Amino acid sequence: MGQSELCWTANAFLFLLFLPGILGWGREGHYMICKIAEKYLTEDALSMVKELLPSYAEGDLAAVCSWADELRAHPDYHWSGALHYVDTPDFFCNYKCSRDCHDNYRHKGRCVTAAIYNYTMQLESAYKEITSEIKYNLTEALMFLSHFIGDVHQPLHVGFVGDIGGNLIKVSWYRRRTNLHHVWDTMIIDSALKRFYHSNLLLMIQAIQNNISDEWHNEVSAWRNCTVNQTTCPNPYASESVSMACKYAYKNATPGSVLEDSYFLSRLPVIEKRLAQGGIRLASTLNRIFASEGKVAEI
Repeated sequence: MGQSELCWTANAFLFLLFLPGILGWGREGHYMICKIAEKYLTEDALSMVKELLPSYAEGDLAAVCSWADELRAHPDYHWSGALHYVDTPDFFCNYKCSRDCHDNYRHKGRCVTAAIYNYTMQLESAYKEITSEIKYNLTEALMFLSHFIGDVHQPLHVGFVGDIGGNLIKVSWYRRRTNLHHVWDTMIIDSALKRFYHSNLLLMIQAIQNNISDEWHNEVSAWRNCTVNQTTCPNPYASESVSMACKYAYKNATPGSVLEDSYFLSRLPVIEKRLAQGGIRLASTLNRIFASEGKVAEI
């Protein structure tokens, strides 16, 4: 199998590196992406999502969007650690699947973009009854896919290999010592919730949805599209993220920096738009997966 095929399918995920310090958006970020996505699901897609969700989710996709982070400490899921991100060469500011999609042991096809392709394929093949026997855990496939589409929209999940996506860049967020990756995962969102949304996550979600309908209305159709009728297209999302990492995340955030209002207020709009894009693209991917006349047999 060639490198390009690995970037598309990535069917074997064995012996993946577990990196405990690399997480996606915090719980709030992943919840927002999936809650936004729910609003844009077609009737068929919403029905299938609810059918596949575990019973404890009570039909709410957003309730399980942090599941992939929560299970990483479990020995049976250590393999999933490398699927949450993809690192690029330092200062290149571009993403190339054949060059970048590998784990620290340089096993090809083990990164977030390949994982998105893989779990999309699992859901699509079962739904369209490409095979007579379902070989995958489709509930896990849905939860992994929903989480990883969120992850690839966090700019520092496509950060530089030398600092592990900002994890090794120690900074202060106002008076709190942390690292740059954590600032982008959780701290900008947490500060926004406290300062602008009365610590009410639903208010922040509504504000983002309002921007989708108004300020970003003319961009949404482009967000939804994949080239050459693909079901999912994470490689362009990764390219966007590393470009934004260079332009916004790493800029003025050298080791020892104190990041305060000037950084926070200029980066918050970037994060809110990435959350919106993640939600729209998750919905569009699920809508395309579940768009046929097929039906999952015996889930």
